[in-house]
Amino acid sequence: MKTELPSGAGEVAAKYPPVWKALEALGEACAAAGPLDARTRRLVKLALAIGVGSEGATHSHARRALQEGIEPAALHQVALLAIATAGFPAAVKGLTWIDDIVGTP
Repeated sequence: MKTELPSGAGEVAAKYPPVWKALEALGEACAAAGPLDARTRRLVKLALAIGVGSEGATHSHARRALQEGIEPAALHQVALLAIATAGFPAAVKGLTWIDDIVGTP
């Protein structure tokens, strides 16, 4: 499913179409490289976004997860799972960023 890109990514795609096309192809190749289903891949991407501290990517993956029918409780659990791995502050940031998109549980 193609959706409108956030401003930063949209600007890169508009200014550097070959780079954006290559990035899309890489993402598709990575998605096809293993047995994970689409739901799991989306939740992993959300977890990675939280882990690296990217508000924009967390917003993007939370938004896409909702569009794909993933329930908000699953998104909140992903952020809570970050407590033991990435630390409480990272998890709280992740919850806050998810709540920007889905609201509070």
